[in-house]
Amino acid sequence: MATIKEIKEQLSLLKSLSDPQWSAFEADSRAGVQRAIQQRRQAIQKEKAEEDRLEAMLTYEKDLYKKGFNCIAGIDEVGRGPLAGPVVAAAVILPKNCKIQGLNDSKKIPKSRHLAIYHAVLDQAIAVGVGVMDSRTIDEVNIYEATKLAMKEAFFQLAVLPDFLLIDAMKLDLPTPQESIIKGDANSLSIAAASIVAKVTRDQMMAAYDVQYPGYGFTKNAGYGTKEHLQGLEKQGVCPIHRQSFEPVKSMIAKS
Repeated sequence: MATIKEIKEQLSLLKSLSDPQWSAFEADSRAGVQRAIQQRRQAIQKEKAEEDRLEAMLTYEKDLYKKGFNCIAGIDEVGRGPLAGPVVAAAVILPKNCKIQGLNDSKKIPKSRHLAIYHAVLDQAIAVGVGVMDSRTIDEVNIYEATKLAMKEAFFQLAVLPDFLLIDAMKLDLPTPQESIIKGDANSLSIAAASIVAKVTRDQMMAAYDVQYPGYGFTKNAGYGTKEHLQGLEKQGVCPIHRQSFEPVKSMIAKS
């Protein structure tokens, strides 16, 4: 009789819940075997759910493949709301029908998984471009226009010219055919890939700024107006990466 360890190894080879081999394992009444069967079934169900989720997030891309587009770039940004730091955009071209396990809207990915998925995107992407607009630019042209500038810079940083753009809730004045998708980072894998690249890139920049301008908690809050950040502003005043057109920074400068 096979040991439970051996049965677990055999169960790991099963990829479908309809595989006829299940019946042979289910006939083994040992509690350890029954637990192993349940665990493997749950793992297969989880894998199937993830496969279905990723497939659904390729809907826009697959429609474009049918229309003859083969080099699709997803574009997204992070950092529109913070009181400090840049707005960062990324453009990512993934291989046709590429699926990266765990890839999703960066806000839905556990923080502990950000770097791993970021590196998976970099490893598999055909091309990646990043655009950064600093706080001074944001103050000069407003956050909406700065976001578009960052997205366009990301586009121009691509080493491969895409034939179609999927953009998260934005239209760009570029000659390349494009589609703006509301909540695109949750509905398109290409945009989700851009989302995680932009997120990790900006988080790393804010961590570096935290060393340069300590006391605001930039590593933890990424420049958003958290309690720690606001306390730092009250205590230390405005630093060079604060957005002077954003409140309460704007009022603090006016008072000084």
